[in-house]
Amino acid sequence: MFVWTYLWYQVTRLVKEGTGRTTLAIGDGANDVGMIQEADIGIGISGVEGMQAVMASDFSISQFRFLEKLLVVHGHWCYKRIAQMICYFFYKNIAFGLTLFYFEAFTAFSGQSVYDDWYMLLFNVILTSLPVISLGVFEQDVSSEVCLQFPALYQQGPKNLFFDWYRILGWMGNGLYSSLIIFFLNIIIFYDQAFRTGGQTADMAAVGTAMFSCIICAVNCQIALTMSHFTWIQHLFVWGSIATWYLFLLLYGMISPIYSGNAYQILVEALGPAPLYWCTILLVTVSCNLPYLAHISFQRCFNPMDHHIIQEIKYYKKDVEDQQMWRRERSKARQETKIGLTVRVDAKIRQLRGKLNKKNATLTFHSCIAPPS
Repeated sequence: MFVWTYLWYQVTRLVKEGTGRTTLAIGDGANDVGMIQEADIGIGISGVEGMQAVMASDFSISQFRFLEKLLVVHGHWCYKRIAQMICYFFYKNIAFGLTLFYFEAFTAFSGQSVYDDWYMLLFNVILTSLPVISLGVFEQDVSSEVCLQFPALYQQGPKNLFFDWYRILGWMGNGLYSSLIIFFLNIIIFYDQAFRTGGQTADMAAVGTAMFSCIICAVNCQIALTMSHFTWIQHLFVWGSIATWYLFLLLYGMISPIYSGNAYQILVEALGPAPLYWCTILLVTVSCNLPYLAHISFQRCFNPMDHHIIQEIKYYKKDVEDQQMWRRERSKARQETKIGLTVRVDAKIRQLRGKLNKKNATLTFHSCIAPPS
């Protein structure tokens, strides 16, 4: 039994190191623990052989037939959720952080922050955190039935279509573009001119609050455009985050100026009555999200991915059984894997290379100790 356990462990390591791929091991007994722990992903089946495999695994299922749904459905969903969530984190923090840098450069690096301290504290803690959680928990590009119907969609994960450098750099570029739009449009609109009918000009607190309002609206609308599946929870988190910002601004402005400083009545008396403030938020939000909307529209029309086509077909309630593309995708999903051949060839190459190195070492040793002629 120990020999078989060690062999399974060695085979798992051979596949993982030899191919460089992500490995998955599944077992139901104590003799499978080493194999499960060596694999990148370990799955334990709870059964008559005890709970040792379950305790050592990353995921646990009660029957082997549940493995299909775990991989094809939840594996696909988890990959898309994590990839989109990380890319969105890059986007929103770049869009927010670079505006601080721009303001420092605009003020000759005076060290003065354009935002109130409470604004910056609440940005990642409350005002933009819940929409990200909803994206990482509830997002579904396609339903579970579609994932099982077209298992070829699972290949988007192994092919890393949604977390390659092109997509990451694209989201970072989107954040850079949004930061430029947010900062310079607010500076152009509010700088050195009246923003209310009474002739009042905007001070630094008003400009900073208007700029921060644009950030909150832009990044939350961006994540709404990113989502493919909406529930009432996602609506509550996304639009509730924007409402929470204005509720905080209202309550914070009611506190004594000793504590609120320049933000005292900033919404009720300064920005709220000014139509220019609301028009600026609308203009900045649309300008920030327009490139992404144009990109995704162009991609869906001229270069759609598999899940885009499925979404359109399901939305228009069309039959997918007779589509030529789906027959091709199903045939790809049924193709036999070549990993067994790859592992055997790699093992044979390693064996021959080891023998060659050992032979070279032996020849070198004999040449060193050979007596001179």
